[in-house]
Amino acid sequence: MDDMRSADIDFLTMGQYLQPTPKHAKVMEFVTPPAFNAYAAIARAKGFLQVASSPLTRSSYHAGKDFAEMRAAREAQLAKAAR
Repeated sequence: MDDMRSADIDFLTMGQYLQPTPKHAKVMEFVTPPAFNAYAAIARAKGFLQVASSPLTRSSYHAGKDFAEMRAAREAQLAKAAR
């Protein structure tokens, strides 16, 4: 996360790998929803403007709404900095 923030990435998506078929890599550990909530809190504390974090999160799911929220957060941040 620190490397992403140092590259000015504002939007972080975290999800759980799901094994599509028995021929694919096995799931080694199921990350619980509370763990994803904890990761999201850490990401927000590090300065990410938008965080999507849950076992079933995918980057395309609600992408339009998420990017609109991120844009609004970025504009609010810029307005605050301009004061």
